[in-house]
Amino acid sequence: MSTLPEESLEEELQSEEPKQPPLPSAFASLPQRPPTQSSLEKYAPLDWVGYFDEEKDISIPDSNDVFHVYMAGTEGPVIFCLHGGGYSGLSFALAAGKIKEKARVVAMDLRGHGKSSSENDIDLSIETMCNDVLAVLKEMYGEQPPSIVLVGHSMGGSVAVHVAAKKTLRSLHGLVVVDVVEVWFLQANLLVDICDYLLMIEWSVKGGSLRNLDSARLSIPSTLKYDDSKKCYVYRARLEETEQYWRAWYEGLSEKFLSCPVPKLLLLAGTDRLDRPLTIGQMQGKFQMVVVRHTGHAIQEDAPEEFASLILNFIARNRIGPHGVEVDTWAPSAIAVTNLIFHQVASSSLLTDGQIASPGLFFIL
Repeated sequence: MSTLPEESLEEELQSEEPKQPPLPSAFASLPQRPPTQSSLEKYAPLDWVGYFDEEKDISIPDSNDVFHVYMAGTEGPVIFCLHGGGYSGLSFALAAGKIKEKARVVAMDLRGHGKSSSENDIDLSIETMCNDVLAVLKEMYGEQPPSIVLVGHSMGGSVAVHVAAKKTLRSLHGLVVVDVVEVWFLQANLLVDICDYLLMIEWSVKGGSLRNLDSARLSIPSTLKYDDSKKCYVYRARLEETEQYWRAWYEGLSEKFLSCPVPKLLLLAGTDRLDRPLTIGQMQGKFQMVVVRHTGHAIQEDAPEEFASLILNFIARNRIGPHGVEVDTWAPSAIAVTNLIFHQVASSSLLTDGQIASPGLFFIL
């Protein structure tokens, strides 16, 4: 038998030797990076179905005004929600999904906003918007409406206060005002048009105007419309054309709020929102106040579960509705901080002789 060449024999012997496993990598214990979502998936709009039960158009007699409302729940008092300037009724969608378990929710698109249409979308005078709310309530419930709690955010809070101050809505049993801040309203709406609504959803979250991605995906699309002439999306509400009405929204609002003859709840994103009349009124026990920390201006969107719990506890505490509302026992998560903040406020020399402070009505979440 002929012998193999020396080089071939060495190669054959090497091939028969067992292969050594590779040395372990320093990164071998790290988990694989999960696949990232595309912007199309992450910022895609969400449907309101599942939060609200239905939507309706309410036509006002003897006019061409049609107001769009979102509705949820079948029993209990009606939580009638009014959004802020530039927002829409879907601003309350996530919270409505929880509130509807114990009460009814109606969120209205105000004049010039969302899917509502009117003869004059620019007329955002406080008197006109109050009349709109009263007209919608009358069309929905007739002359015998159920127990109603008005909930208003920002501009909608001003409308809610003015409606309550009229004292014409006899079934009104509660008033909730959410972070009514004029400066924020002016800043939040000085924005440019954008050619992709997905970018607007992304911008609203990354820019900090909203802090809850799901709520942004629900509410932002309803605040935009496509402008064929500009070939891009623009804001549905033309707030820059309504400046003549802005002052009346907020002038004397604290005094009107304090004068409303129903149980009142003020939700704030920070104590810097308080002016002197509200600080004194809170110390006198004229209303309940809760400071919801770690949220922005839109508390109902940034912290919808906390917002819903506060609304339901407000209803339960004041026994609003024909049979009241039963809720689980709840307490503020930072009650220890309450006494400190109250002490700081009480030490600010805002109480005069004879005024009684009520620290039990001041919560911080």
